[in-house]
Amino acid sequence: MEKNYLGLLEKVNRIHDLEKTAAVLMWDKETYMPEKGLQTRIDQLTTLDQLRHELYTSDEFGEYLEKAAAEVKDFPYNSNEASLIRFIRRDYADEKKLTADFVKRRSEVSSNARQAWVKAREENDFSHFQPWLEKVVELCQELAELYGYKDNPYDPLLGKFEFSMTTADVKDIFDNLKAELVPIREAIEKNKDKVDDSLVHQNFPIEKQKEFARYITSSIGYDYTKGRLDTVVHPFCTNFSQYDVRITTRWYADFLNPALFGALHESGHGLYEQGTHPDLYRTPLARGTSLGVHESQSRMIENIVGRSLGFWKKHFPKLQTQFPQALEKATVEEFYQGINKVQPSFIRVEADELTYNFHIILRFELEQEMLSGKLAARDLPAAWNEKMQNLLGITPPTDTEGCLQDVHWTRPGFGYFPTYALGNLYAAQFYEAAISQHPNITTDLESGNTTSLVAWLKENIHQHGRKFTPVEIAEKATGQKLSHEAFIKYIKTKYGKLYNF
Repeated sequence: MEKNYLGLLEKVNRIHDLEKTAAVLMWDKETYMPEKGLQTRIDQLTTLDQLRHELYTSDEFGEYLEKAAAEVKDFPYNSNEASLIRFIRRDYADEKKLTADFVKRRSEVSSNARQAWVKAREENDFSHFQPWLEKVVELCQELAELYGYKDNPYDPLLGKFEFSMTTADVKDIFDNLKAELVPIREAIEKNKDKVDDSLVHQNFPIEKQKEFARYITSSIGYDYTKGRLDTVVHPFCTNFSQYDVRITTRWYADFLNPALFGALHESGHGLYEQGTHPDLYRTPLARGTSLGVHESQSRMIENIVGRSLGFWKKHFPKLQTQFPQALEKATVEEFYQGINKVQPSFIRVEADELTYNFHIILRFELEQEMLSGKLAARDLPAAWNEKMQNLLGITPPTDTEGCLQDVHWTRPGFGYFPTYALGNLYAAQFYEAAISQHPNITTDLESGNTTSLVAWLKENIHQHGRKFTPVEIAEKATGQKLSHEAFIKYIKTKYGKLYNF
């Protein structure tokens, strides 16, 4: 191997280790850290972020990058070497645009905003979070200017999460999606009493939920020798390598869905991280290629698989055994209907797979309004409630169930939310391609067997990590660019049968 490339790889490995060390501290902060450890943890995370930035943007790193690029310029496009150079060049160029002062302030504001958000959410008092949200918006505005943009300040922020996609692209996709979904929602509304979800609103002891969550996530392939499941305020998945991938969820004693489908959702993310190729170890390529593609894996496991009748024909008997008082007299068909009830809800992560997309469109529009200065942070609760009423026909009774429900606005991460709805579209398109290429996947899923589907995902998506862009992954796996069409076809087929439209 060429010496400059090896020198670059050594530096990349060290930077990667710093990032993963920070990730461990972040995971601990969200799960088990004592409350009074916050300031110390903020200092530690800020130091690591500054050190990572210094190493990544040094002149020495830049020189190694260009020399290494020259050494591997004739390597095949799909080689690990060529892919790493492509990725680092993009990321390095963006990182060089950030000042040391900005990196420091970003880390400090994010950590403090997170704790203010927790308190505001617990006490249903937006005033605790408002001043920190103002700082986050200012950081997002500053970040857009540092990155630079041609048409829309939202573009460079979105591009960090979904490379090569613009605000105009997302708006076009969402406009087409909304135009298709509104009539479907209205058709379902006429038959809303046909589906009953009272089965999942009973007493489900939390310790029993924890046991079943571990069982069901193992059943789809999440490997507990390389992972674990923990409790948090807002579920997430993180990884420190493909050999250490952590998932989390939250529990409600009177509602089964949040923990059950939250765990399935995060295990979809976990499968992606555990499935990256070992040769990508300790490099930034050992991650999902974009948050949209990443979200496709979690939404596929949560919804297309986890809310399918075949899946529960296999696993419902185990669930009944776990919760005999609540479920022993129920049929799998009744449970299937209950977990697929379409009903506008306040909480995004608990929304059905049809109305979920309206939650994302709402956030996409609000982020742009805050970024442009059209919407002040202090006016967010009222603006949120108005859009909820317009899009879903409901108004949250509290800010905790409204604009304080998500952790994402505690950090300068505008542009993240659209990837959730894009994930639904990717998921349906990937699934359609998988069963087209291997029809046996349909038969397997009808009997609750996910092995063949997960194998297809690993072969076509997981193993590649970030070697290819999301556009390249979609075209390689499905033969076409991202579209809303497969998702609409899936929704019409599934919910047309459930609601007779």
